[in-house]
Amino acid sequence: MVKKIFKFIGKLILYFFGISIGLVLLFKFVPVPFTPLMFIRTFEQIGSNDKVVWKHDWVSIDEMGTSIQKAVIASEDGKFTTHNGFDVKAIEKAYKNNQKGKKVKGGSTISQQTAKNVFLWPGRSYLRKGLEAYFTVLIEVVWGKERIMEVYLNSIEMGNGIYGIEAASQHWFNKSAKNLTKTEAAAIAAILPNPRVYKAKNGSRYIERRKNAIKRQMNFYNSPNYSE
Repeated sequence: MVKKIFKFIGKLILYFFGISIGLVLLFKFVPVPFTPLMFIRTFEQIGSNDKVVWKHDWVSIDEMGTSIQKAVIASEDGKFTTHNGFDVKAIEKAYKNNQKGKKVKGGSTISQQTAKNVFLWPGRSYLRKGLEAYFTVLIEVVWGKERIMEVYLNSIEMGNGIYGIEAASQHWFNKSAKNLTKTEAAAIAAILPNPRVYKAKNGSRYIERRKNAIKRQMNFYNSPNYSE
């Protein structure tokens, strides 16, 4: 009986590795059609009798322009092009502040956020964080930085039922992502901590301050060089 249980568990582990590696390889070349969060938000909308909104338009990284790439790097992960998927100092800082009871940014990199968005569910359990680390390593090795940024900007939640930079650009500014100005890109990046509450257009004073801070930070970045 014990042997059967271990054999079953072993098969499950093999299936998990096979499927997960297969998906990562597939999404290196194929656009990600949907994410677990998209389904979760849809069921939440249905459950609360709200209008179901699901806008998601995939565009290549060349069709995004560089402003939004610099904006999210400035806002979310200043070391994106140089780290190996994890910003150890940011994680340590977040951990120390969380121990003190301070509400701070969690220290997740763009790579970690992409791994979570595409393959996992929201949450803070040790299991979910462990799987996030596993998928982060996989996409860093298999995809590389440029593909990670492309998937990130096509998958991240950027409003109520708005996913990806093209849908967000059309929703907030009625234009294609490649035509976003520096100010507009910074405005979208500014709402990412809570995109269902904050507004990229005619936003609160807090968002205006964040937007202006991101714009200033963007001046320190050249067009992203993902081959570094």
